[in-house]
Amino acid sequence: KILKEIREKGDVGLNHCVGKFDKIIVKKIKDLFISKDLLKKAYDGLEREQKKALNIAADRIKKFHKHQIPKNFSYKDNLKVNLGLTHSPIGSAGFYVPGGKAIYPSSVLMNAIPALVAGVERRVLVSPISDINQSSIVLAAAHVAKVTEFIRIGGAHAVAALAYGTKSISPVDKIVGPGNAYVAEAKRQVFGKVGIDSIAGPSEVLIVCDETANPDHVALDLLSQAEHDELAQSILITTSKEIATKVKFSVEKLLLKISRSKIASSSWYDFGAIILVENLNQAIELINIKAPEHLQLILKNAQKIIKEIKNAGAIFIGPYTPEAVGDYIAGPNHVLPTNGTAKFSSGLGVIDFYKRTTIVKFNKNSLNQLGKHVITMAEAEGLEAHARSIFMRIDK
Repeated sequence: KILKEIREKGDVGLNHCVGKFDKIIVKKIKDLFISKDLLKKAYDGLEREQKKALNIAADRIKKFHKHQIPKNFSYKDNLKVNLGLTHSPIGSAGFYVPGGKAIYPSSVLMNAIPALVAGVERRVLVSPISDINQSSIVLAAAHVAKVTEFIRIGGAHAVAALAYGTKSISPVDKIVGPGNAYVAEAKRQVFGKVGIDSIAGPSEVLIVCDETANPDHVALDLLSQAEHDELAQSILITTSKEIATKVKFSVEKLLLKISRSKIASSSWYDFGAIILVENLNQAIELINIKAPEHLQLILKNAQKIIKEIKNAGAIFIGPYTPEAVGDYIAGPNHVLPTNGTAKFSSGLGVIDFYKRTTIVKFNKNSLNQLGKHVITMAEAEGLEAHARSIFMRIDK
């Protein structure tokens, strides 16, 4: 219904949905656009340490993603046929950044910077920000990430506006970024009209550790995932019964102290788990079945089992690499495959903002040599015009 309302009624439908779902009342949709001057003002007004953190994170993300820029190639084969492949950036991208239960400046950087590196010309950010003053760091992150438009909308109606366009909002070519279940479903339904990165589910972490792990560290790493959302999932797999017991008690103790205790408790008691295995081979089997979004390995010989892990969105190795570094400042993207989709997909990257185009050039001699095989295959498929288009050009 929401997608249809935006598709058919444009700005009028969007304004209705923004008032109903985002609780933002404006006279016209253009009032929802945040100017670049306001983004810069938000950045200038940040505390020094917040500025520094944003800039360091942005720099590290940019450097990592620059390594992902794909290379074009061109060559001439033994028949003098010219063959090549070129990459070109998509024209426009929309970034969805959640803003309901928390604010996520990190998601602004992770979504927008790869598109910037790829050379996407129009980069539109949407986020349901009801109070600009309380979200100044999100606006500042948008300034650092150099978004070209920032629109204060969220939910399925934001996805619809980016996909179909309205009088005030031009449609984009691709929509990326995680959101709640409604955002994920909206992205699924508009796919085909626009490209999407993935249909993201709740966030998840799988930690595998042995007796060398610090149980309090592990407990906090589990809770750092649980505090995202009531539907988030935190799982520990360990070969040590002592660690399993200590982590359980530590989690229960910490749940009484952390600020997002209610959300984290729901996540932990409804979806969390501690699994005791006899050996690492069992752990590896479970990892590849689960295909976790985030995988932490706190093991004596973690490096040795990496080659046996086939399915994981991102892997964090050792006691000093908690998943939280990946959320903010490590460099690789934190938009990752969830719900087991790491079996066939990857995290967001520069390549998601490119299209591949192949280039082919035959000369008369190369068509003479290969054309008869085209005719044979076209006739086998019953496609006479295909065969004739070759036959007319080659020496009889």
